[in-house]
Amino acid sequence: MSNIENRKREHVEFALSEGSQGRRSALWEDVHLVPVSVPDMGPADVDLSVDFLGHRLSTPLVISGMTGGHARAVEINRNLAVAAEELGLAIGTGSQRAALKDPDLVGTYSVVRTHAPAAFVIGNIGMSQLISQEGESPMGRDEIDRAVSMIDADALAVHLNAVEELVQPEGDRNMRDLSGGIVNAVRWSPVPVIAKETGAGMARETALRLAETGVAALDVGGAGGTSFARIEALRADAIGDTTGVRIGRTFGDWGVPTAVSLLEAGSAGLPLIGTGGVRNGLHAAKAMALGASLVGIGGPFIRAALDGPGAVIAEARLVLEELRVAMVLTGVRDVQGLRRLQPVLVGRAAEWVASRGGTRSTRPRQ
Repeated sequence: MSNIENRKREHVEFALSEGSQGRRSALWEDVHLVPVSVPDMGPADVDLSVDFLGHRLSTPLVISGMTGGHARAVEINRNLAVAAEELGLAIGTGSQRAALKDPDLVGTYSVVRTHAPAAFVIGNIGMSQLISQEGESPMGRDEIDRAVSMIDADALAVHLNAVEELVQPEGDRNMRDLSGGIVNAVRWSPVPVIAKETGAGMARETALRLAETGVAALDVGGAGGTSFARIEALRADAIGDTTGVRIGRTFGDWGVPTAVSLLEAGSAGLPLIGTGGVRNGLHAAKAMALGASLVGIGGPFIRAALDGPGAVIAEARLVLEELRVAMVLTGVRDVQGLRRLQPVLVGRAAEWVASRGGTRSTRPRQ
């Protein structure tokens, strides 16, 4: 087993542990939707379809990219893909770096498209691979084409994982001209590029800078869910890397909580995907009321995938029904109506907005 393949396997194993979860809240508890006591509608009247990057999706729910590149990923990704196809969910893969280096691992990713032929599929490459690293040349047009074609991707995520790389024992620490690398990816990719944070969220300044690179959408990946800094601290502890353990624990909750990250990133005027600590349909409704076009869930679905596609389908149906109920209780019939709501912010979310000069979403484009 290669080093990358082994690392991908460990990421899944540690992601399923309690120690992988951040101690910081995504701040959904500080976001309140104004109730409508006489909604004049029911769940059957709700339309969950949404436009995103030129595609009409039947639901706004995304199975966030989590894994690939190791033997166990075949079963996990197959089960996730079956659910995506059954329910009309969008679905992402984990980083495709492993398969770009070892063609024998392509099947751990392509299984997604095989079992979800009609789904909106999002590929995944890392920001660090877009620039030179020690002993390794930057990813070029050919590798980007291969990443897209191996899963017939509809969009390509460039994951932003600075905290993880700085904690990871074998992390890529050169981060000079990452913006230039993203510009190249946008220019070379045959499909729209999504800039995807992985647990540290996006501040307004970052979102505006990313918009200048030409990316088509932002996945805020806010703090409040799985913490890759904590995962890397667990990996470091397993090999006796005391420095990695210390830095991982110190920065385990680094970042912008998801709820306020959506408000911050909305300043860029790009379509948003709200991920990070989304655990139910009410969270999803709040994320869309804060400006998200789509909402991503990772951890709960990957846990369900270990029990088969039926478990993923059951969990996703619950989330979607909770979302419909939230829409009925706020009196909106479609996703656009949900995104026009003005949620009430209290507590730490309100304090964050006040301290940042009144940051509020500009209702980004679809």
